[in-house]
Order: sequence, then C-alpha cells, then structure tokens
Amino acid sequence: MSTSPDDRVTLRFLATPADTAAGGRSVAAGSVMEWIDKAGYACAVGWAGAYCVTAYVGNVRHRRPIPPGSLIEVRARIVHTGRSSMHVVVTVSSAEVHTRAYTPATTCLLIFVAKDADGRTTPVPPWTPVSRSDQKLAVAALERIETRAQIKSLMLDEEYTDATDAPRTTLRFLVPTGVVNFGGKAHGGTVMRWIDEAAYACAVAWVGAEPLADHAIGVYSGGIHFLAPVRIGDLVEVHARIILTGPHSMHISTRVSTADPRTPDRLTLTTQCLSVFVVPDDSGVALPVPAWQPARAEDVRLHGHAGEIVRLRESIVPLAASLTLEP
Repeated sequence: MSTSPDDRVTLRFLATPADTAAGGRSVAAGSVMEWIDKAGYACAVGWAGAYCVTAYVGNVRHRRPIPPGSLIEVRARIVHTGRSSMHVVVTVSSAEVHTRAYTPATTCLLIFVAKDADGRTTPVPPWTPVSRSDQKLAVAALERIETRAQIKSLMLDEEYTDATDAPRTTLRFLVPTGVVNFGGKAHGGTVMRWIDEAAYACAVAWVGAEPLADHAIGVYSGGIHFLAPVRIGDLVEVHARIILTGPHSMHISTRVSTADPRTPDRLTLTTQCLSVFVVPDDSGVALPVPAWQPARAEDVRLHGHAGEIVRLRESIVPLAASLTLEP
C-alpha cells in the first residue's frame, strides 16, 4: 500500500440559506470563495503534512450563478509544487438535489505555503505529474507565474489615499474567534468573504437608484494576495473603491488592513483584490450601470491602473473546468 500523500480532495455538501447573496437569487460569491479556500487548504495540508497558509488566489471566474439550496461539489488538486509552496486548482460545481448532475460554476488557482510549528516556511514533498491532465495543468500553473508577479507588482505600487471622489465603502470590525484557524489567524476564505461583502456594498451603493440594484453579483475576483496574517482580536478595515466602470460592469479595488485596537490608525495592509460586479436582470443579462468618470489625479491614475490590470488578466487563458475534472 502506498504511503504517499493524496494530491486530490473532493468536498460535497448542501448550500445553506446563510450562503445566499442579498436578493436571494443566487449563492454569494463570498461563500463560493470560502468553499474554494476550504477545499484548497485541505488538499494542501494533506499533501504537505503541515500547517499551511493561503498566499494567493487568482482569476476566480464565476461563470454562472449557483441557485440557493444546490448540492455543491468542490474538487481540489495539486498541480505544481515548489520548495515550500503548492499550486492547487479548485473547481466548484453545483447540482439540483433531485438530479445530482453536477455542472461546473467556478475554477481558479490558489497557492499555499507550508509552515512549521514556529511559523517558518518548511519543505513540502515534490509533486510529479502523471496523467494527461496533470501535465497540462502543471504547464498552465508555470505559465501564470510571470503574469501573476507583474499584477502583484502593479497592485502594490499603487497608493490609495483620501484624495479621491470615487464611490467607496469601508467596513470596520474586530476579528471574531469563530473565523480563526489552528494558527490563531483568520482563514483566507473568511477574508475573501469580507472582500466580497465590502465590494458588494460599494457596487449596490453606486447603482442604488437602478432597478434590481440589490441583485449585484461578483463575476470575477483576481490578484488576491495575502501579504500579512489577520489575527484574532485585530481591528479590521475593509475598504472597497470603484476605480473603473464599463457599460455593464464595475471594477472594484478592495484592500484589507488590520491594526491593534489600541492603535487603530496604525494600519497594515494584509490583503488586496480587484473584483468585477455586474447587475443581471431576471434572465441573467447584465444591465447597464451608471458610468463613473474620474476627475482627481489619484482617481485618474487608478482608472488607468485598472485598465492595465484588465489587459494583463485577459492574457491569461482561463483554466477549462473539463480539464480540471479529468482523472
């Protein structure tokens, strides 16, 4: 019997009412991202045999909404390893309860880093592709490294201040005990849920006078880099800000920062993300959204920055769900 760690994990469960987005028509993107992180984390820990942290989540494309009450299947698989890192592809599928026929809804790539008991990076077992899909996914993971580094550098180089007229929303709260992992830090999936909630609030506020405004949904999240841990008891500030609008979309930059509650003004950036929200009608077609035109210097700069990120993002070929689900 082989004693090597398993490189794949499958989770199945029923979506609950708590997973539903505002408006009640679909599962919230934040819930989907929590599931993605949970399955990816289980896969990474199972392979590494060590505590792991989420370092990156990229190109989360929500291809279709997931109806409330659906059966959910989340498959995660290792597709590349470095010295202490693991690249994990996760695909979320859903099915109606009476058919149990699963259809893919979201596919993305995550990177986890293994840590030892002292919080230092620790080596992981090397992974070698075996099947046809293993080999193709391994190549795809390597091809994304350079573009991902460019996107990260561009996002970190941008400065966000109060010198703005952009539509924005800020959430502030303390990290509760119920969201921490075994290392005493908030799960990456929980942080992604916070990002989705703040971005949703920002999007809805911008289109608030429009019909079906509360039906705004996230269709894309990318460039999610976890730069520092979020610890229990931290004061958290989640700041979402529109930096670009298209005819039917809102591009929202969200940044998560933390501070000691005793020194709330000493914020440390922990996570950043660029999301795209749309407002679908009853048939799923994206409705027009009000245009936002930047005027102040910082807003103009970030507007151009968003365009550059979009161009880089479009150069990344999306992972085919059919490939990720192959043996």
